[in-house]
Amino acid sequence: MNRTLQDKLDKLLASERGAISKPRDRAVSVALAYPNTYHVGMSNLGLHRIYSLLNSREDTRCERVFLPDEEDLPEYDGAGNPLFALESRQPVKDFDILAFSVSFEQDYLNVIEILRLSGIPPERSQRGSGHPLVVLGGICSFFNPEPLADFFDVVLTGEGEELAGRFAAAYAQHRQQGRDELLQEIAKLAGAYVPEYYEVRYDQDGTIRERKALVPEAPEMIIKQVARDLDAKPASTVILTPETEFSNMHLSEVTRGCGRHCRFCMAGYIYLPPRNLGLDAAKAQAKHADETCGRIGLVGAALSDYPEIEGLCDAITGSVSVSSLRADSLSEKLVARLAASGHKTIALAPEAGSERLRKVINKGVTEGDILAAADKVFRADIPNLKLYFIIGLPTETQEDVDGIIDLAKKVHEVQLDHARPRGRIGRITLSVNSFVPKPFTPFQWEPMEAVSSLNRKIRNLEKAVKNIGNMNIIHDLPKWEYFQAMLSRGDRRLGKLLLAAHGKSGDWKAAARETGTDMDFYVTRRRGLTEVLPWDFIDIGVRKEYLRNEFNRGMEGKFTPPCKVGTCRTCGVCR
Repeated sequence: MNRTLQDKLDKLLASERGAISKPRDRAVSVALAYPNTYHVGMSNLGLHRIYSLLNSREDTRCERVFLPDEEDLPEYDGAGNPLFALESRQPVKDFDILAFSVSFEQDYLNVIEILRLSGIPPERSQRGSGHPLVVLGGICSFFNPEPLADFFDVVLTGEGEELAGRFAAAYAQHRQQGRDELLQEIAKLAGAYVPEYYEVRYDQDGTIRERKALVPEAPEMIIKQVARDLDAKPASTVILTPETEFSNMHLSEVTRGCGRHCRFCMAGYIYLPPRNLGLDAAKAQAKHADETCGRIGLVGAALSDYPEIEGLCDAITGSVSVSSLRADSLSEKLVARLAASGHKTIALAPEAGSERLRKVINKGVTEGDILAAADKVFRADIPNLKLYFIIGLPTETQEDVDGIIDLAKKVHEVQLDHARPRGRIGRITLSVNSFVPKPFTPFQWEPMEAVSSLNRKIRNLEKAVKNIGNMNIIHDLPKWEYFQAMLSRGDRRLGKLLLAAHGKSGDWKAAARETGTDMDFYVTRRRGLTEVLPWDFIDIGVRKEYLRNEFNRGMEGKFTPPCKVGTCRTCGVCR
């Protein structure tokens, strides 16, 4: 390692507060990899949680691994040095376990890159007893791990609080056995999925005919593991550092899951049932944040739905930030507290421009809710508002797309009502993204709209926004969302495509030609309601029949009320 990189890493570690350093004599060593750069990975609360959980075990040493910054790649690649863990600089290939926490499909190629830079064969079939056990965790492990099946020995399906400790204990107990014996023992753990123990057969039309377990230890269904009590192990920042998106801010998850049943939202279904951190535990997090950095970021799917949000805000003496808010549950007290913390922008998510389409997706907010929320924001002298929209949703018409601009204009009028007396005005930003059909949602059977059509809609929206003052539009590229859809709904045959795309520096089209992959088969094809889906072997608790019923209710524009946790048996999670 050259002196410049050594100094850079030393400076990075010196800027951290809370990093854990353990001697190498622990029974189990885990390299915990986030398949992106340090700046991105250290902004991920799940990484902090697993790092803390594993290091709380006396027999386990867990260290972090990140994708090197682009300017540092030659030090590993060109110089031939293996990738190493941040804390001890031990080569990744020398750890017992290489555990990935993967949150986004766009990082799949980075998984392969980290394996390559570590000197570990990416394909599971090419590895032997001298290599670390390669494990997949994170949200991508329990909505559809199949595109990554060729690369992982074990997939831990569910929430880390329930899985990390049990897996580490099983590994420590059986590590002296042969690899097959070890994997057979791990396969007995609830939530553990060993991909090589299953065979998938396909019909001539490319759809799945059957999925067969090859050993007795491999269960037919993998049951997602759920942390029932957030108070027992609150998820929060473990290591404070200025080198992240949230720069020395203490993040605390106060709510997990969302019971609103938006029909496009995968997180809303796979994190069911919705759970909340108790007020006392949340106040303890706020006190810790006040004492360590004076800034707390509250994390959750819909923070304004947190039943104790106002009491918690009263307990926070420092600055407070929030991850997301709903228009229909936004209180003036919460907005005032955010304004007092210096917030200059609030984000709301109408998702669709028309009342009709919001009913199709079960958003549960009206135009009146959105305008009332905007009024609260601007009345509190928060000048800027970001509005999230999705185009290409099922049943969308041009009238629905035009409704985005119509709604934006009405919000702009509310903004003007408050800006004129003050003599200054902020900015409204429309964040427009394409609908990506996701597993375990009522829209999982729907196709994604053609990229060319989505591009036209975005261009038309951009033209319309130019005629409205103090407003701009931002968006992801539909072509990249196309690849996200492919990876989110693909099967294990995509492993060859991933390897080829990695070898071609992310050129998916060239990789598809080389491997003979029909990407439209995964993206723009409507799936039959009785088709075997690649992720059907995972039991997230929600009945497939419930999702089919919700799809039909969406087509009819029928409203499904929020969860009544513990008393309702409709979806199956609380059974």
